[in-house]
Amino acid sequence: MTAAPKQPKAATSDLSAPPMQAARRRGRGAGSNASSRFDGERRALFDDGWETLGDFERLVTDVRVENARRIITTNDSPDISFDQSVNAYRGCENGCIYCYARPSHSYLGYSAGLDFETKLVAKMNAPELFEREISRRGYVVKPIMLGSNTDPYQPIERERLLTRRLLEICERFNHPVGVVTKSALILRDLDVLEKLAARGLVKVAVSVTTLDHRLARRMEPRASTPMKRLEALKALSAAGAPTVIMTAPVIPALNDHEIEALLEAGAASGACEAGYVLLRLPLEISALFQEWLAENAPDKAKRVMSLVRATRGGKDYSAAFGERQTGVGPYAAQIAQRYEIALKRFGLSRKRLALRCDIFRPPHSREGQMSLL
Repeated sequence: MTAAPKQPKAATSDLSAPPMQAARRRGRGAGSNASSRFDGERRALFDDGWETLGDFERLVTDVRVENARRIITTNDSPDISFDQSVNAYRGCENGCIYCYARPSHSYLGYSAGLDFETKLVAKMNAPELFEREISRRGYVVKPIMLGSNTDPYQPIERERLLTRRLLEICERFNHPVGVVTKSALILRDLDVLEKLAARGLVKVAVSVTTLDHRLARRMEPRASTPMKRLEALKALSAAGAPTVIMTAPVIPALNDHEIEALLEAGAASGACEAGYVLLRLPLEISALFQEWLAENAPDKAKRVMSLVRATRGGKDYSAAFGERQTGVGPYAAQIAQRYEIALKRFGLSRKRLALRCDIFRPPHSREGQMSLL
């Protein structure tokens, strides 16, 4: 490994690195591990002729425990349907190559590439912090979103149980909660979700980006298969939980031809709402995604990026409010029109079901005493 001379903060176009050997990253989404955009150095592996790269073992997942100081995050974005969220994990083992959360890993000094999938952080005090924060004087109850940044049911949740404990707190104190996931692991918590659903306190969005299991395995290597996600959607709907079929993201020339099939499958699985997000490529994600295209869909790579730029004003990405979720231009408008027609055809709605906030019982009284009820 060599270190390049110190450079100023890298521009988005410079955030790339040579792909890592396929054997080492099997089961991962990103192909490389470029330095954080905040690093003053750029580091890369290279073969020095002595086969030193052969000494590196296959990547494994490393989980670091963190005690957070705060857990509820608020936002006032007009593009997002929730005001507050809880993320118990940093990084995501699902490895979705297009994940808009990847650049956030750079704030930890990690790469948005393979580090995002293999160097994870579990906020083990998240449930205790959540209960404390919703008990504070002046707290205004609003639905809490689980999974706004990384998947709350990614593989490490099997052992850490942070998402389940958060749901149990919501159930105990009648706090409204929304969940978005790509994992069938959510069915483990069906008992808690049923209780929440019976009181109008929960809504679950399952993101299904493709029905092609081969494409899903390359694009979202450790997420549940598309069929498993649809089965989870069906089971949740049968249990009385309002469900949403999400297509996030819609990728021009790669999965956009599946819009109608995905909505039909979602409706058949009991979903009552639907939504989509057009592919977003901020910061490091653009280089990572183009690298993935070159390896996994070389015959479509140029067409995909051409259409992506056509929906982003000629750039790889635009973060303007009102545009970042759906894009601009004729191709973006065509996707939106197809989506609206398919919603009507399959009896789905974009209208958001409101969760109940009127039956919330704070964990503690405003004087700090424990509640007797």
